[in-house]
Amino acid sequence: MPHELITISPVDGSTYVQRPYTTERDISAALQRAISAQHAWRQVPVAERQQICLRAVDAFSAQQSAIAEELSWQMGRPLRYTPGEVRGFAERARYMIDIAPRKLAAIDAPLQNGFTRFIQREPLGVVLAIAPWNYPYLTAVNSIIPALMAGNAVILKPSSQTPLTAERIAAAFAQAGLPAGLFQPLFLDHQATGRLVQAPEINYVSFTGSESGGRTVETAAAGRFIDIGLELGGKDAAYVRPDVNLAHAVENLVDGVYFNSGQSCCGIERIYVHTAVYTPFVEQFIALARQYHLGNPLDEQTTLGPMVRTAAAQLVREHIADAIARGASTAIDPREFAANQEGTPYLAPQVLLNVDHSMRVMTEESFGPVVGIMQVTDDAQAVTLMNDSRYGLTGSVWTTDEQAALNIGQQVAVGTWFMNRCDYLDPALAWTGMKHSGKGCTLSEIGYEKLTRPKSFHLRTTL
Repeated sequence: MPHELITISPVDGSTYVQRPYTTERDISAALQRAISAQHAWRQVPVAERQQICLRAVDAFSAQQSAIAEELSWQMGRPLRYTPGEVRGFAERARYMIDIAPRKLAAIDAPLQNGFTRFIQREPLGVVLAIAPWNYPYLTAVNSIIPALMAGNAVILKPSSQTPLTAERIAAAFAQAGLPAGLFQPLFLDHQATGRLVQAPEINYVSFTGSESGGRTVETAAAGRFIDIGLELGGKDAAYVRPDVNLAHAVENLVDGVYFNSGQSCCGIERIYVHTAVYTPFVEQFIALARQYHLGNPLDEQTTLGPMVRTAAAQLVREHIADAIARGASTAIDPREFAANQEGTPYLAPQVLLNVDHSMRVMTEESFGPVVGIMQVTDDAQAVTLMNDSRYGLTGSVWTTDEQAALNIGQQVAVGTWFMNRCDYLDPALAWTGMKHSGKGCTLSEIGYEKLTRPKSFHLRTTL
């Protein structure tokens, strides 16, 4: 078994980070520190927790340039876009901090003579957050900040691809004066992570990652009687209606497909277009997709960076080859992109036409810069095809008819339904999935319910 975490940068294949894995002894010590710190933290007024967490957000945001460059090196997103993740971290954190006093306040029962009755929200204890590499800050903040605001301690297990993200967050909390032991990053391999999920000191697990990873976490937690939150895979679909604002839809859907090299849980992976607008939509979509510049993410002109690793790019190439073998056609010649090379994580954007659901690219998560575009004749066919998936994270409709958008959204099995938007998390709305896209909820007021337990007080005041 390796004793060291090694991060290989997709930028140039170099070793970018090396860290020793946390030992079993140090894991046990971290758990005891977390328990001790949480016993005191739960007594700290919410207003004081707010001030500490806000200072941490400010300290984190002040390091935006350095954080952005590190992120580009670790996972390949172009440097022109990585500062956006720092801003998104701050946006979500501040929203969850702001609503905490109201959401964590006691809930009074209706008045009853001779009794005082209320429900109190109590922290769970120690929360384990397992973060992915594709949006390591944006996913981690969804659980870290509300968990701390609710009075919990947090242990963060970052992806081995983006370990520096955990150190950055820890440094921000230390600078803000968060008591020691309340936030601790641990560098763990898969086996050690499974053992940590099983540890009796862990009271809740928040996992963002692959469907197979979610199954592993669920198996490890079985029989422990703790709750877990799972944000897993997606095969998010968009439907373009005939009354669409075409230019707006093309611009936003191209971005929804290719941003982060398609490595977004809620990125668009399949598009269904009404026959009335199919031809102009496809023509404009292809033209815009061909304008991407594939290259080194540290270069200013790059708008499409490498995928996280060569194996990930190879999976996408296999999906494209499978589709072609089954009758699909490619709309973009990869040779137009000089950086595109077999055997590397650099992969050109692709559009597949003449697709159907016999093809892996329309049913399995590709998680890369490729999309299949399929023609449909009406809303009913679009709904049927959108629901023909084992995933259900988000979906979108592109139309000027809000009532139609609502009607269609009621029929599509997803956790978030968009009209004229995609690939975005609103911190005021519950972030959740259906089917194999996961369970549980982060963000919004509902997110606090998963990080606390209700405790009822029934006090008889007169005898």
